[in-house]
Amino acid sequence: MPQKLRIGIIGAGGIAAKMHFPELATVADRAEVTLVAGRTQRRLDLLKGRFGVARSTNRYEDVIADDAIDAVIVATPHPHHVSWAVAALEAGKHVYVQKPLSGEMADAHRFVAACDAHPDRIAYCLPHFDDAVQTVRQMLRRGDLGKPAGMRARTSHGGPEVYYREVAAFFGEPEPTDLWFFDAKKAGGVGALFDMGVYAVSHVVAVLGSIKRVTAVLATVDKPTTLEDTATLILEAESGAVGTAETSWCDPGRTWAFSVHGTAAKATLGINEPLRLHRPTALDRDNAPVEVTEVALTVTVGNSHAHWLDCIDRREQPPVSNARTARHITEVLLAGLRSGREGRPVEVASRAE
Repeated sequence: MPQKLRIGIIGAGGIAAKMHFPELATVADRAEVTLVAGRTQRRLDLLKGRFGVARSTNRYEDVIADDAIDAVIVATPHPHHVSWAVAALEAGKHVYVQKPLSGEMADAHRFVAACDAHPDRIAYCLPHFDDAVQTVRQMLRRGDLGKPAGMRARTSHGGPEVYYREVAAFFGEPEPTDLWFFDAKKAGGVGALFDMGVYAVSHVVAVLGSIKRVTAVLATVDKPTTLEDTATLILEAESGAVGTAETSWCDPGRTWAFSVHGTAAKATLGINEPLRLHRPTALDRDNAPVEVTEVALTVTVGNSHAHWLDCIDRREQPPVSNARTARHITEVLLAGLRSGREGRPVEVASRAE
């Protein structure tokens, strides 16, 4: 393999422009995008010019078939993630898959099977678990929080129309009036829970481990869709701890936060806030003062693309953002949809890795 990893991107939309190209620019000494595929030539030309990409194509198949590509980023809408990721693996390429992995368990199982069949190819699956999440995982292993009892995670924003307003501005296009996110058929029957709730659920799984049972409430509060735009899930972990995962498309103030509660202390993280440890000065007095200190991040994984490249260099599958954990998160999300629609708890069969 050449010194620089040669990357092809499938999907020339907002997530490529807003996330993939900017993050890859931070590791330009290790990797370069040599081919980008998209349906709109104007967008391709803009991305090529702005980010210095040598080639483009309107055919996703060209990226898969190109022997000069070492790794593929799948940045399509989620109903197409697995088909292109599997094709890339079978063509001998490493893959990076956008979130959520899929809205179908059959697809998730197919993806894991393809990864098992090609263990030498590194498959990185969003969400990314950054330095703060990895540090909390380390704190739990050290016993800094005592025995984990619960966790609350919330990830929400003002909705896909707000996100796509910025995408339209980036590409110099009119604001979209017909978003596929709101179309139940185009979105594969999943709404805010899969779009934004995947982050909250993933944080709970990353910290508490595998989930065995899900109870959920879904609601459509404000958006022009039959899909849920708001959801809260109660997640029962195999460890015995209980977590909640909240999400919404109706939160323009944006929330990206979690708190982990243990028998000795708790850890909290909020958007643009440091990781904090809350430790009571005494465990036998209810009103004992609580000391709050900032936690130095003791684990460094960098951004998602840097972490992916590190895994490729080590020839190791990602420790959390891997195929089996992505499949488990998919099942937890689907269990949430089923629970919310049927009004009962739903068991989860798969396990995170």
